[in-house]
Amino acid sequence: MNTLTLTEAIENLKNKSFSSVELTNACISRIQNTDSKLNAVITLIKEQAIENAEKSDVKRSKGIDLPLLGIPYVLKDNFSTQNIRTTASSNVLANFIPPYNATVVQKLEDAGAILIGKTNLDAWAHGSSTETSDFGPTKNPWNVGYLPGGSSGGSAASIAANQAIFAIGSETAGSIRQPASWCGVVGLKPTYGRVSRFGVVAMASSLDSPGPLTKTVKDAALVLKVIAGHDPKDATSSPLLVPDYANNLQNKKKMTIGVSEDYFNSVDSQVANAVYKAIEEFEKKGMLIKKIKLFDPKYAISDYTIIQRAEVSSNLARYDGIRYGNGRDMFGEEAKRRIMLGTFTLSSGYYDAYYNKAVKVRTEIINDFNKAFSEVDAIVAPTAPTAALPLGATKENSMFGELADVLVEPSSIAGLSGINVTCGFTSLGLPIGMQIIGPQFKEEVVLQLAHLFEQNTLFHKQQAKL
Repeated sequence: MNTLTLTEAIENLKNKSFSSVELTNACISRIQNTDSKLNAVITLIKEQAIENAEKSDVKRSKGIDLPLLGIPYVLKDNFSTQNIRTTASSNVLANFIPPYNATVVQKLEDAGAILIGKTNLDAWAHGSSTETSDFGPTKNPWNVGYLPGGSSGGSAASIAANQAIFAIGSETAGSIRQPASWCGVVGLKPTYGRVSRFGVVAMASSLDSPGPLTKTVKDAALVLKVIAGHDPKDATSSPLLVPDYANNLQNKKKMTIGVSEDYFNSVDSQVANAVYKAIEEFEKKGMLIKKIKLFDPKYAISDYTIIQRAEVSSNLARYDGIRYGNGRDMFGEEAKRRIMLGTFTLSSGYYDAYYNKAVKVRTEIINDFNKAFSEVDAIVAPTAPTAALPLGATKENSMFGELADVLVEPSSIAGLSGINVTCGFTSLGLPIGMQIIGPQFKEEVVLQLAHLFEQNTLFHKQQAKL
C-alpha cells in the first residue's frame, strides 16, 4: 500500500479496499524497515498517527469527505508542528516543541492528512546535500552511497523510498526541485507567496516557498490545491484565487516552450542529452520549441549568495538561547559562515556595495524572465548540472549548494513557479531531472506540461530498489 500514488490511495480508501489504519501502518512499517539505511526521518510519529488514522476511518464511515482524508505524509522538519519536536536539523532546536502548527500543517490537517514523520534536512535549510544536518546525512534510495540533494533531501528520499504517500518541503533556491531531481520524484516549487510561510523556520524570508514532493504530477496538483491560498498570518501570501489544479491538468492549447542554451553550459552530457530528448517529446506532442536568450544562470550565484546570507543573519539572530532552544555555540559551521557573511554585507559601509546592488540585480533577473515570458509560455531546462553526487562531495566546498542549485537559483530569485520531473537515468542508474519554469502564479502551466510529459513517458514508473 505504501507504494501507491496519492491519487491511487485516495481512490482505494473511498472504495474501502483498505482502511486508513492499514495504509498508515504500511507507511510506518516501511520507515521502520528502511530508515536505518536512509536516515530520512528524524522524528517518527507512530502512536498519534495511528490514532488519527482510526479517527479518519470513523469519519469516512459517517460519510465525511475531505480532500486528503486518511492519507499519511511526511514533513520537512523546518515546519512548526504543535506539540511535536521541530528541529530544523540543528542542535540549537534539538528539543524545541512548538505550541502551534505552521499554516501548511494546519491546512493539511484540516484536509484530513495524517502526519507520520518529520524529515531530515540541511541544518536551517543551509545546503543542497543534507550533509550539513546535525543529525547526519540522508542517503539516496537509488544508491545509498550517493547524496539525495537538499535542503529537502529527507522529504525527497522518503518519497523515493515509498515511506509515505506524499511529502512537504520548502525551496529557497532549489531546495525542492534539486533533491527531487536527484531522488527521481516530482518536486513543485510554487510561486513565492502562493503558499503561506507562517510557521516555517525562516531562512531567507523573501525567497522561502513551501511545496509538495510527490510520486506523480497529479499528486502534486492535489496537494498544492490544499496548501495554497492567502493567509492572514503571512503578509506576503497572495490573495489571488487558487485554481483547481488537478482538474485542469489536460492542456487545451498549443504552448510555446522556451529553451536557453545558457542553461545547458557546463552541464553533464548525460543530463543534457536526457533533457534534449524530453524537449523533442514535447515537440512530438505539438508544442512549439523556441530558442530564447536568458541571463547566464551563473550570475544568480553571487546575487543569491548576498541576499540569502543577509536574510539568514537577520533571521538566525533570534536563536540566542533565551527564547528558543540552545545557545549560539550550538550552531554548525555552515550556519556560522552564513551569519558572518550576511552580517558583513549588511554592515555600515558595505550595504550599498553588496546588498543594495544585489537587490537591483534581482530586479534585472525578474525583468529578464518577464521578457522571455512575453514570447513563451514556459521554459524547459535541466534541474541540476549533474545527477546525484557521492556522499562527502560537499566536504571543504563552502559553495557546493550554490553550484548544485545554479540552474534553479534564477527562477527562485524571481519568485517564479517551477517543477521537476524525471526525464531519464544515468549509466549508473541515477535519476535525471528536468525543470519546467512558468511565470508567477502560473502553476497550471508547469503542471500541464509536466503532466503531458509524464503521461507519454515511463520514467516515473521506475522505482528505487532499496
